[in-house]
Amino acid sequence: MNIVLDAMGGDNSPEAIVKGAVEACELDDGFEITLVGKEDLVNKELNKYNDYPADRIKIKNATEVIKMNDSPAKALRRKKDSSLNIGSNLIKENKGDAFISAGNTGAVMAAGLFNIGRLSGIKRPSISTVLPAKDGQTLLMDAGANTDSKPENLLQFAVMGGIYSKKILDIVNPKVGLLSIGEEKKKGNKLVKDTYQLLENDNRINFIGNVEGRDIFKNNCDVVICDGFVGNVVLKTTEGVASFVFDILKETFTQNIRAKIGAGILKPYLKEMKDSLDYTQYGGAPLLGINGIVIISHGSSNSTAIVNAIRVARESVNNNIVGLIEDEINRDGE
Repeated sequence: MNIVLDAMGGDNSPEAIVKGAVEACELDDGFEITLVGKEDLVNKELNKYNDYPADRIKIKNATEVIKMNDSPAKALRRKKDSSLNIGSNLIKENKGDAFISAGNTGAVMAAGLFNIGRLSGIKRPSISTVLPAKDGQTLLMDAGANTDSKPENLLQFAVMGGIYSKKILDIVNPKVGLLSIGEEKKKGNKLVKDTYQLLENDNRINFIGNVEGRDIFKNNCDVVICDGFVGNVVLKTTEGVASFVFDILKETFTQNIRAKIGAGILKPYLKEMKDSLDYTQYGGAPLLGINGIVIISHGSSNSTAIVNAIRVARESVNNNIVGLIEDEINRDGE
């Protein structure tokens, strides 16, 4: 198995990407890694590790970089020799089994869509993001790939999310909920109401009806479906609230000696809480519906996030997620 890494993607590249690649190889020996990026810079980082497995980590030179503020489609067209273009094309050419990037999200999506292509039957791909829940985790789809969606798009998100939850998150019969402003069937805008009718009549998913935003974190459902505009707002709000809470806790526990003593007592529990909200533990967001494994990692990814992204990519390949999605999407759900 060959995992292709965009070595130039993200705020901490290439250092964090290379470090993550080396650490992942130290944990397991069942795969190879191709680092795509400026060869001199990538080599400089690799040379920091005297004992890295040179037989398993290769470099594919790319002279250009698509930056975070570049226009996605325009950058893909103009920067043909970018790490994103070259890396995604390796998947298209069957020279790699999965592609991971912490770079420009829009450009990663465009590379997946235009270079690798959609699966047969898929109208639009979806970014799937794992969010922490009370006793586990919840898969949110779509987290930003499609700001405008149709009911049939959301139906496909639900089918793909169900498969991913079964095979990667180990949920036997994932409960699928439709994000709305109330649990009642008639609540929501036209998109939600029309989507509800499709979901309740499709036997490929275990649809439990409408759910509200608070249900995402309560384990009331395993997969939450919405359009990309709403999903991205949910995702960014969740990140903001988590950061706000920990800032308040830090300020509170450093006010005086009593507070510091209390912080010392609670430290193990606070760490456990922080870890459950840490995006680096989830590895990245799979772009489902593409004819290949594409993982979009957080722009601020550190080496731990890259290690976990590699783990998610390998699990997706081993479980044939792409093939299962294609088969299920083209099966009649009535």
